[in-house]
Amino acid sequence: MSWAFLRDLLSGVNKYSTGIGRIWVAVVFMFRLLVYVAAAENIWKHEHDEFECNIKQPGCENVCFDHFFPVSHIRLWALQLIMVSTPSLLVVFHVAYRENREKHHNMKLYRNPGKIDGGLLCTYLISLILKTGLEIVFLVLFYKLYNGFKIPRLVKCDIKPCPNTVDCYISKPTEKMIFLYFLVATSCLCIVLNLSELSYLIFKYSIKCYLKRDMKKQQ
Repeated sequence: MSWAFLRDLLSGVNKYSTGIGRIWVAVVFMFRLLVYVAAAENIWKHEHDEFECNIKQPGCENVCFDHFFPVSHIRLWALQLIMVSTPSLLVVFHVAYRENREKHHNMKLYRNPGKIDGGLLCTYLISLILKTGLEIVFLVLFYKLYNGFKIPRLVKCDIKPCPNTVDCYISKPTEKMIFLYFLVATSCLCIVLNLSELSYLIFKYSIKCYLKRDMKKQQ
C-alpha cells in the first residue's frame, strides 16, 4: 500500500496548523505512520499462516482464527491512520477555497488565506473534534473486538467444524502486544494533543472577542 497521499496530506496540513497541531502531525508521521510501514506491518504479515491449532480438522483453524481475529490488528490500525488524518482535508479544502475565491475576484480578500480565523477557525475546530472522536471510536473498537488490549499466547476454540475444544497458538504474542500498546499510547497522545489544541484555540479567540468587545464599549 502506498502512503504517499497521506504523507502529502500531513505535509499540507502542517502549513496551516498551530504549534500544537504541528506536534500532532509529527507524532502521526514519525511515531505512527513510519512505525507502521517500517516494522508493524511485517509483524502481522503472516499472522494467519502462523496461527496453529493442535488438530488437523479441515476448516477448524480458519474458523477459530476468524473468531478471535475478526479484523486484523494491522488493517484496523491502517484504517485508523487514514480516518483520523482525513478530517484535516477539511482545512486544506477551505484554504484552497479561499485562494480560489481570491483568484476569481482578482483581488485580495484575506490577509492570509491560511490564517486560522473566521470560517476557517470553525472548519479547524470541526476537524479537531472529528479527529478526537475517531481516535476514541477506534480505541473502543480495538477493545471490544479483542476483549482488551492483550494478545494471549494460547486460545481455546470449540467452534464447529472443530470436533472438540482445541488449543490454538498465536505467533509472536509478546512482540505483537508491545506494538499494540504502542498503538494505544500514541493514539491517547494524539487525543491529548487534539483536546489541548481545541482548548487553546477556543481560549485564544474567546479572549480576542472579549478584548474587541471591550474596546468597542470604551469607544
